[in-house]
Amino acid sequence: MKLKEIITVLEQMAPLAYAEDFDNVGLLLGNSESQTTGILVCHDALESVIDEAISKNCNLVVCFHPIVFSGLKKINGNTYVERVVIKAIKNDIAIYAVHTALDNHSEGVNKIFCNALGLTNTKILIPKSNFIYKLSTYTIAENAEKLRLALFEAGAGNIGNYENCSFNSKGIGTYQGNEHSDPQIGQRFEFMQTEEIKIEVTFEKHLESKILQALFKNHVYEEVAYQIFNLQNTHQQIGLGMTGEFQNAMPEKEFLLFVKEKMQCETIRHSEFTGKKIKKVAVLGGSGSFAIQNAIRSGADAFLTADLKYHNFYEAEKQLLMADIGHFESERYTKDYIVDFLRKKILNFAIILSEENTNPVKYL
Repeated sequence: MKLKEIITVLEQMAPLAYAEDFDNVGLLLGNSESQTTGILVCHDALESVIDEAISKNCNLVVCFHPIVFSGLKKINGNTYVERVVIKAIKNDIAIYAVHTALDNHSEGVNKIFCNALGLTNTKILIPKSNFIYKLSTYTIAENAEKLRLALFEAGAGNIGNYENCSFNSKGIGTYQGNEHSDPQIGQRFEFMQTEEIKIEVTFEKHLESKILQALFKNHVYEEVAYQIFNLQNTHQQIGLGMTGEFQNAMPEKEFLLFVKEKMQCETIRHSEFTGKKIKKVAVLGGSGSFAIQNAIRSGADAFLTADLKYHNFYEAEKQLLMADIGHFESERYTKDYIVDFLRKKILNFAIILSEENTNPVKYL
């Protein structure tokens, strides 16, 4: 298969438009036109993982964390990042990272986290903002259905669990063409009043180009009037973190021991006990100190995340139990999910789960 065909599948799993602005996701190294011999899936694309890819005849490494996160000014092998880049290039190995594109997906990192704990009734903890746009346009009644269907086909009109959503209102449009015009209705220099339908649809911002192509292709007017707005609504199906519930509440210590077992943690750092049983849990895989207040506002009894600093634990304010289970541990099952997804989508192809433990944190 060509690499670009595999990238199409990866973007189905983790659309790059879902990633945070600070992140570096997608194809980090490699030519999308090259042929792929095999895929090695890992958590971190370290030098040992590149060696594993070479030994297993895999020339594509799909990693969760991007090995190249910020710009490289020199590539001389002095850092672990530079050594990975050099070795991958020398051996024609492509590297593709998913990171926050998968973090923000409703079936991604935090849903995997929730599933590992058996949590149900899951909801996004911090829905993504500045992601929903609205298109307004005007056309004649005879063109309205065709235009709506084309916009729906391009991805407009999807809201939560609903699709083909639009708002339509009737009004009177006026126009008068000059000597260069070619009006669909009426003649040049003729003042026209025509009954029109205003069509309004929402869409995810990364679809704007596709939506406009559908608009211009299927509209009957020579000059298409339209507006695009950035809505204040958050996207309830995309975002960081997640909440979920246990069927039966459990005492705090029992809860932490349960988490330790399910997430295979060496140790758990936690805030002081609140005395409440744990039923609703907020999770955020990876570094999640920024979401403490979101977890509290969600009404969660506990918040599981990683990379908490000393003073972060004070922020629990006895309103919930807060636990740092480890960065790697909180994302432990992500690479398994990626492998399972790819194997379902790409049949009869070498898709291998890396055997390398890339957790840089060790415990005595």
